[in-house]
This record gives sequence, structure tokens and C-alpha cells, in this order.
Amino acid sequence: MHSDDELYSQFLAGDPSSYDQLMIRYGDPLTFYLNGYTHDLQDAEDLMIDAFAKIMVKKPKIAEGSFKAYLYKTGRNLATRFHERRKHLVFGYEEFSEEIADPVLTEAILKDERRKEVLDLCLERIDPELKEALWLVYYEDLSYAQAAKIMNVSTKRIDHLLVRAKQHMRKELQKEGITNAYE
Repeated sequence: MHSDDELYSQFLAGDPSSYDQLMIRYGDPLTFYLNGYTHDLQDAEDLMIDAFAKIMVKKPKIAEGSFKAYLYKTGRNLATRFHERRKHLVFGYEEFSEEIADPVLTEAILKDERRKEVLDLCLERIDPELKEALWLVYYEDLSYAQAAKIMNVSTKRIDHLLVRAKQHMRKELQKEGITNAYE
């Protein structure tokens, strides 16, 4: 399998099929991420296509190992513009619980339907900024630096958000009777 850097370089050299591979690789995950902002899967899909199109047309120079972060940042910026009539952009998790059917995530973290319900309930109780940081780092597997670029904050802020998010989640899970998330 080719790396993101190899595929993007091949695209810049004139191979459009390499860009198709990047779209296949990141289209659905980016759509689900953007759905956290739009709360409408169709709008999220449109923004995903716009993000890919913007990169395809502008052909920006992207630092090595940063294609995914650049793509997500582009998508987030488009989502911000999409909602510019709103006072502030809020990342939400509730729609993801029905849209994601990732067996690895389900098996590793959520052993049964009750735990999934409890996790969703607890996530709803924490700040949207904390949820977004958790999503980018732990679900999207982005580095702190990449998540920081996407959220327009410093890497230190991402670290702080994740520490706070874990503390809040631990408290919320304890309220629901879960003291060891790995049981």
C-alpha cells in the first residue's frame, strides 16, 4: 500500500488515479468527522467532496506526513464557513453513534450495547471541544500536532484538552458505575 505522501506526489506528477485512492482512503472518515459539525450526513459528504476538490485544484505543498491533517483542516475550515451564520461551531458526537460500525472500536472499547449507551451518555456530558480532541487523536489516530492544526490550537492545548477530557470521562463513567473501562 502506498503512503499518503507517495499518492499525493503521484497525483502532482499527473496521475489522477492516485488521488482517487486518497479519496477512497479518507472519504468516509472525513465525512463522519464533518458530520459532527453539520449534523447532516449529506451536507458532510458535500463538504468532504469540496475539501478534496479544493486540494485537487490548488495542489498545495503539503509537508511530509501531513496530508491527512491538511485534508481534515481544509474540511473543518469549510464546515466553519458552512456555519458562519451561527455564533460558534460546535462539534457533536451524538450522530456518530449510529453511523459508525467499526468492529475494532466496538470490540476493543465497547463490549456490549449497554456500555455503548453509557459511553454515548457520558460523551454528551462533556464539552464539545474535549469531544473533538478525543475524536481526532483516538478515533482518527492523528498526532497531537495534526489535531492542533485542525482545531486551530497549540499542541500544548491539545494535550491539556485530552487530559481534561479523560478526567471528565472518568468522572462521568464512574457516575454510571464503570470504574474500569477495560473490564
